[in-house]
Amino acid sequence: MGVELILRLTAVELLLRPMGPWGVRPLILAAAGLALLSPRTLSSSLTWYALTGLVTARIVADWPLPDNHIYLLTYWCLALALSLGATDPVRTLATSARLLIGTAFLMAVIWKALLSPDYLDGRFFRVTWLTDPRFTDAVQLLGGMSAAQLTDNRENLAPLPEGAEPLNHVAPSDPPAFRYLVLMSTWGVLILEAMVAFAFLFPAGARAGPFHHLSLLLFCGVTYAIAPVAGFGWLLLTMGVALCRADQRALRAAYVVTWFLVLFYSEIPWANLMVSWLT
Repeated sequence: MGVELILRLTAVELLLRPMGPWGVRPLILAAAGLALLSPRTLSSSLTWYALTGLVTARIVADWPLPDNHIYLLTYWCLALALSLGATDPVRTLATSARLLIGTAFLMAVIWKALLSPDYLDGRFFRVTWLTDPRFTDAVQLLGGMSAAQLTDNRENLAPLPEGAEPLNHVAPSDPPAFRYLVLMSTWGVLILEAMVAFAFLFPAGARAGPFHHLSLLLFCGVTYAIAPVAGFGWLLLTMGVALCRADQRALRAAYVVTWFLVLFYSEIPWANLMVSWLT
């Protein structure tokens, strides 16, 4: 049951977030759909080797701009294919999930803490919050910024033609709540990612412990309430399911509930509804 649930969650993710050019996308959708309809296809390693190849083709087609989690999805499909042919699929898949999660989060921490000076000083989140239209509602709700202030800040950050300079420079208008949001985003994300990396790469024993599950569930429950990349959250939570022992039914249910919570985040504009209600 455990492995079947993991396979089904992965197939559902592939259906909910179609990817790749038109030469690849129909094949991914067909393979994922057939896997959900046919238990034999779902549990066949050939299905997951084929999906590994198709997702890889999507990366090649969009090179060098694929989303980060598409790479992780490729490795995960390959891990599924290899585990289905292993002597102990459950143990093999759990080990693969732990190492993939830990390595991915370690790379994220290294990038943020060591390789990107514009991250630690807050520039990354300040610019991202202001310029990405997907965060408009969150900035107004959590950053205390009015629509007019948001528009002014976006105009200040808009690139000028080469060699041009603004005639009248206007200092950015940052409410205290927005500065606090930038600070909390910068360090909160880094701390959460470091917690997950440490938990998964330095296990206390062969099995996943409470800190593994708590750190991953907390990261997904908080991050994907705002971050518009539900596919990444679903992938991490599916890997979390792979770390649950057969007797940990409540923990497995917690991962599935959080999986649907991320779906709720992605499909219902909760921030927009709250902004409208407050105003």
